[in-house]
Amino acid sequence: MIKREFIQKHKPINFKFYQNIDDFIVVENPIKFTNRGNFIIAKIKKKSLGTWDLLESLSKGLRIYENELGYAGLKDKNATTTQYISIPRKYAKDLNKFRHPKIEIKETFLHSTKLNIGDLEGNSFEITLHEVKEEDLYKIEKILKEISKTGMPNYFGFQRFGHDAQENLDKARRYIYGDLLIKDRKLAKMLVSAYQSDFFNKWLVARIAHSSEEFKALAGDVFRSYKEDKFFTPKSLTENILEDFKDRKIVPTGLLPGRYAFRSTNKARKIEEKYDDTYIQEKGYRRDAIVYPKDVNISYNKETSKCTLKFTLPKGSYATVLIENIANRNLKV
Repeated sequence: MIKREFIQKHKPINFKFYQNIDDFIVVENPIKFTNRGNFIIAKIKKKSLGTWDLLESLSKGLRIYENELGYAGLKDKNATTTQYISIPRKYAKDLNKFRHPKIEIKETFLHSTKLNIGDLEGNSFEITLHEVKEEDLYKIEKILKEISKTGMPNYFGFQRFGHDAQENLDKARRYIYGDLLIKDRKLAKMLVSAYQSDFFNKWLVARIAHSSEEFKALAGDVFRSYKEDKFFTPKSLTENILEDFKDRKIVPTGLLPGRYAFRSTNKARKIEEKYDDTYIQEKGYRRDAIVYPKDVNISYNKETSKCTLKFTLPKGSYATVLIENIANRNLKV
């Protein structure tokens, strides 16, 4: 795995970060529900359970197939997380009886459809950093202001690649090129996703090398419009395009190689083509190159030297990447 690089070139800040149920808290920000329909949306708070663990526990407890359950995003195991799960309404009585020591159903709503990946607005985080020196507090506040203004490189975090990252990427490549048979479809899909994500991360490092102080757009970039949620490639980088980028109306995107994905052109393509693999048969897509943290709040306890960060990120973005950006060092390579 490549070392993630950041726009801010400050000296590394030393602190301890632990991903556990007390220091890593995530709350999913949901879409609007219809409050009517054939699906129950359960707002679930869980500890030390990943989304796959949650789905397995619900499936067994409700005596239903896992594929009947819907979810909007994957959440980490080593954390306290709140997320929304859709369950067919016909299992309402079974849901009322459901009990699990690590799972708490906070609220339920009705909705017209099953939840699918991406059916969320974003995620809010509360993260505690340990052994933070008081003199570093101002530096952290300053860096957070800069990141909120200029954006954070939208890397995939180390969690995306698993504990044996390089081994998983090697397996993915062998599977894609037909040298390895993987019967477990879910595992194969996860490995291919990690393989695609590694290309994106490597591309983003290369683009950061072409940027200073803020992310630099290039001729031929594929942009995404926030309002229409559509991709487009302008014929040239006009003042209007650059102004729209500055005003956060549009954002450059990077490639996760695969079928049907838009490719960039011109100068942008010269960099992108080094991080493409046309042999991948899975569907490709594009990902925002940078994201902007919102609702940022910071507090500090002098007695314990703990610094608590609260912030919101768009869906699919990693809080651990923001922590790395603040520290200017990779938590895991």
